Amino acid sequence: QVQLVESGGGLVQPGGSLRLSCAVSGNIFSFYAMGWYRQAPGEQRELVANIRTGAGTNYADSVKGRFSISRVNTKNVDLQMNGLKPEDTAVYYCNVKTYGGLDSWGQGTQVTVSS
Repeated sequence: QVQLVESGGGLVQPGGSLRLSCAVSGNIFSFYAMGWYRQAPGEQRELVANIRTGAGTNYADSVKGRFSISRVNTKNVDLQMNGLKPEDTAVYYCNVKTYGGLDSWGQGTQVTVSS
């Protein structure tokens, strides 16, 4: 069984920064991809950024140049968010996918960008 726990969300003013962290627990050691998605009210969940084994990083166009994803170790992935905008407001979810077909999600952490 795999558990993902996100932390680091909160309220920030436009132009500010936040760092999200995701810790993965469980007997899983090989991930195909680790990443972050977000879902704003009334919108579909969308990919923000991910790291794919052997394929590097991938970012949504809307966050390129502002957000940076990093894999801290085999079971932790962070998302550094700079230059935050009100349209970045959403619940952010950590996600991992394994070669065996496992697709796991965290419970989400709220990010609100408002003055």
